[in-house]
Amino acid sequence: MNIFDSIILGFVQGVGEFLPISSSAHLFLTSYIFNFKYQGLAFDVMLHIGTLFAIFIYFYRDIISIISNSIKDIRGKDATFLINIIIATIPGGVCGVLLEHTAENIFRTPIVISLSLIFFSIVIYAVDRKGNGNKTEYELTSRDALIAGLFQAIAIIPGASRSGMTIIALLILGYSRYSAARISFFMSMPIIFGAGLMEMRKFSIASFDSSFITAFVSSFVFGILSIKFLLSYLKKNNLTPFVIYRIILGCVVIAKYFIP
Repeated sequence: MNIFDSIILGFVQGVGEFLPISSSAHLFLTSYIFNFKYQGLAFDVMLHIGTLFAIFIYFYRDIISIISNSIKDIRGKDATFLINIIIATIPGGVCGVLLEHTAENIFRTPIVISLSLIFFSIVIYAVDRKGNGNKTEYELTSRDALIAGLFQAIAIIPGASRSGMTIIALLILGYSRYSAARISFFMSMPIIFGAGLMEMRKFSIASFDSSFITAFVSSFVFGILSIKFLLSYLKKNNLTPFVIYRIILGCVVIAKYFIP
């Protein structure tokens, strides 16, 4: 794979991982539309590590503060928040381990992914239009964390979007869009880390080349930019533009599938 293609896939991963548009769907559809050859597991690992580094770097002050305060006061609000993020990770982690290969075999076709993009767009729009709550991240309870985690597990279906599912779950529970996005990002850390570890079990250093570095840097840079953009955007705006984009993309791919 050439450098330009690696940058494109890094861009798709970095943006798709954090915006409510589904990175798994976009990686598949990018390869489908542009006829990119699958680069193997090691390349996927580099894309995920890039986005993992992006979220760690962007939130490193918050991470250090939460861990430090949790150690000082195991009953404080930071310790409670940390425990609830762990609880929220459990459903997605279990589904990822048990259903990953099943989901890849059943759902990874252009038509199914396109229909998934459209269907979950309707779900996101229906929830988002009901308004913006006022609960903040430090009001996250174990119950709310578990519900958000169950919604996150739905994202094993390409097209659902991990961030999209967690954000709408938290909107239903009364959180503001901004706080829902922040909680969603914290929930993504262990999930992305766990997915990376699972893929790294079969990582081969022999397949490593310059395109891998390019993919890592691209997903890292665009990951940071997309996190910053979404948090800023959701302070005053809703999810409608993402819904419109997802529906248009789904319709375009369906048209391409039926009209060669």
